[in-house]
Amino acid sequence: MPLRIAYFGQAPFGRDVLIRLIDAGHEIVGVYAPPAGKRPDPLAEEAESRGLPLFRYKAMRKQGEPIAARVEEHRALGAELNVLAFVTMILPEAIVDAPPQGSLCFHPSLLPKYRGGNALAWQIIEGERESGVTIFRPDAGVDTGPIVLQKGGVTIEPHHTAASLYFEQLYALGVEAMVEAVELVASGRAGAQVQDEAEASHQGLVDDAVAALDWKRPAAEIDRRIRGCDPNPGAHATVAGREVRFYGAQLETGARSDAPAGTVIASDAEGLRIAAGGGVIRVAKVRIDGGAKLLGNESGLTVGDRVG
Repeated sequence: MPLRIAYFGQAPFGRDVLIRLIDAGHEIVGVYAPPAGKRPDPLAEEAESRGLPLFRYKAMRKQGEPIAARVEEHRALGAELNVLAFVTMILPEAIVDAPPQGSLCFHPSLLPKYRGGNALAWQIIEGERESGVTIFRPDAGVDTGPIVLQKGGVTIEPHHTAASLYFEQLYALGVEAMVEAVELVASGRAGAQVQDEAEASHQGLVDDAVAALDWKRPAAEIDRRIRGCDPNPGAHATVAGREVRFYGAQLETGARSDAPAGTVIASDAEGLRIAAGGGVIRVAKVRIDGGAKLLGNESGLTVGDRVG
């Protein structure tokens, strides 16, 4: 049975799920996307091209009249279900709980593990070996609501960054899961599995404090941190007082160096080789003092430089 859906999202993922739901016959009564910025938002562009009601807000959970007005605005759409396809802002409970079929939300981990806004990064940083996606019913907590659908079995490979794990493995899987979960609701077959709090973990946002590198730490740990912080915010250290951020890391299996941890031991077209705790890491690109990304051998860093 087709549903009247209020849709919240952004980016290509939000656009692709929207298209699939429309193709499945569901009616999109309103689309909520981020405000216009320097780059066009694919979801907003798709909504505009189809003539769908479009609302563009940076945040909705505020005190006073604005939130009351937005709750009423949402209620007037007559949605039977909210779909939160790729949402970073927090929605008020008065909107989450308003439709008779409630809300569905996408999360890029196997909940209850890796709750929070940087689940992709933390899975790599913490050395997780398997990933997947979860569609759940949002509640007052952060990613704590009952699970409707999960798809796992995704291996986190040694080359994966936060970006490549998402785009190579979880993106298409997430689109399929989101569409499947909506169909479960539409057909009355959607279950609700309460999350096991004994298995739960919640990590904070990956900021510059998390992204700071100590090259004396084990090489495998440093490799994961660089990949988890790639592309944002970029794992970083200093060279002669200059901030250097590292991208495209690869742990060289079996490699060792007698040089002090953090020493650049080679620089060539494939990047920089840097000694770390018990091993060697190759870094393809760096960004110095917020400039453009540079290949290792074009960065000005040379053999013998100490990083951090």
